[in-house]
Amino acid sequence: MPNAVASIALLAWPLVTLVLFGRLRPGVALVASLLAGYLLLPPLPAEFDPPLLPSLNKDTIPSLSVLLAALMLRRVQLRELLPRQRLMRLALAVFLLSPLMTVLSNGDPLVFGPLVLPGLRLAEVPGLLIQQGFLVVPLLLARVFLRDEREHRMMLWALVMGGLAYTLPILAEVRLSPQLNTWIYGYFQHSFEQMMRGEGFRPIVFLYHGLWVAFFIAMAVLAATGLARSAEKGRAPVLWAVAGFLGVVLVLCKSMAALLYTMVLVPALAFAPRRLQLFGAAAMAVLSLAYPLLKGADLVPQERLLEWAGSVSADRAQSLGFRFDNEDLLLERAMERPVFGWGIWGRNMLYDRQSGREITVTDGRWLVVIGVFGWVGFLAEFGLLAFPVLRLWGGSGRSPPGPATVTLAVILGMNLVDLLPNATLTPLTFLAAGAVLGLIETAPRHRPQPEAAPRQPAPIRTVL
Repeated sequence: MPNAVASIALLAWPLVTLVLFGRLRPGVALVASLLAGYLLLPPLPAEFDPPLLPSLNKDTIPSLSVLLAALMLRRVQLRELLPRQRLMRLALAVFLLSPLMTVLSNGDPLVFGPLVLPGLRLAEVPGLLIQQGFLVVPLLLARVFLRDEREHRMMLWALVMGGLAYTLPILAEVRLSPQLNTWIYGYFQHSFEQMMRGEGFRPIVFLYHGLWVAFFIAMAVLAATGLARSAEKGRAPVLWAVAGFLGVVLVLCKSMAALLYTMVLVPALAFAPRRLQLFGAAAMAVLSLAYPLLKGADLVPQERLLEWAGSVSADRAQSLGFRFDNEDLLLERAMERPVFGWGIWGRNMLYDRQSGREITVTDGRWLVVIGVFGWVGFLAEFGLLAFPVLRLWGGSGRSPPGPATVTLAVILGMNLVDLLPNATLTPLTFLAAGAVLGLIETAPRHRPQPEAAPRQPAPIRTVL
């Protein structure tokens, strides 16, 4: 069970955020609060669970805190938060309001032997709507505070510095086993067996799973690579060394997917033209939107992927096969109520008809969203995340945006692809989407920019 330190950390975070917004410029404060909260706050089950409202936890408290701090200190007004793009406004409205239709269409209880899953009630609508609002707050604030190349470069620097700071606890857990969350917050947040890989351990630190840690370090590697390519000659070697060091740490995290992403995307960021990089980001966004259709039409080359995984490791092939089998079962289940989904309380899962035991496991975020909120909810959520990348590529013409913006788009595209096998949807995902969207809204037609090294941002003040 979480100890008092976990509760104090969650309760104190709004005050920390208020101090950050009081001392730093809004964009820096937004990134610092969300990034530090994501990396340092205790994960579930540490939470406060008020009745009929969403849980206040590691994901929701930082989002609520940045919104309240920005409004209280008059850094932003509510009317400024709405996107200017009509399609984004539509996606936002559907994202926020679709849970109402999900509740209205799922009033029937489900019975699996001794297990009874209740029907959804109108009293649950406010909590679901607020939960959706918490998720999208980083996107809405980022499009206001992080809308230019300077702020995008600052965000890349924040990812690099956060990755470097996280290497210390990562290396400690690789050597000593994942124990930091237990030592500090009093509990282990996942299955310890899943953190054992080969003859060693993969770190989890204060995140939900070792996969989340590896993916964050992969983001930091890409950020360092993008900064290194566009840096001044005197600073470039240091940044290339940082990217290499973070790559070594990524290998120690023992996650095949994150390692594959970097093996493909790091060379692209290092050598490919920006226009080609942006095309790759758009292609990843399209894949994330099209995957459910490809999966339903049996166009995903599962057998070939299983053969490749088997050539790497029998365990990898078994894990991938298990994922594919569960995807087939749960997608078939989701298609029974395809428009607005099955709703919450595990109604989207499959259970044994006799014992009521759960017989499926959801891994990919896309499958969770389609099962819970249907195709409407899926298109709204993934549309909010994918549209900025697609619009950035479609509007770039022959003159792509600056290198920091393109690097951020590639990182977002990588995250969209990772939402297919995993559920690595974090505040950083929405933050990147909002940052790209903000640039699109302020500069719909990008002017040609030379490949010369950009001017480095002014030193960032901190509260320490």
